[in-house]
Amino acid sequence: MSARTKARKRALDILFQADVRGQQPAVILAAEAARAASEPSREASWLYAREIVDGVIDNADAIDEQITTFSKDWSLARMPAVDRAVLRVAVWEILYNPEVPSAVAIDEAVELAKELSTDDSGAFVHGILARIARAS
Repeated sequence: MSARTKARKRALDILFQADVRGQQPAVILAAEAARAASEPSREASWLYAREIVDGVIDNADAIDEQITTFSKDWSLARMPAVDRAVLRVAVWEILYNPEVPSAVAIDEAVELAKELSTDDSGAFVHGILARIARAS
């Protein structure tokens, strides 16, 4: 598993925890930063995970607006929390990280959704992200 794939998973975990606990992502991020400081072997994935979470925090309203606009009859509240976190990570990569091709962001998100969420989540996530990528 590449460092970026690990970083996406770490970012997803942080965003998911914040969502489920009803806390600000910055609170969870700070706790994870303290833990990462004691794990130098995971530094490569930590740096990109932090970049993703900071980017999602900084652009939260625009990211959620994109998800809502392109989700076709699904409100954010109705989506599983894992799907929301996966979508937020991928939308940030598609819209705000020019180093990551949209196709890579979509593929990584679909794999995470398949692994961590419902049987239908992979197709659901793919559909939303493909529409966002085409529109951007």
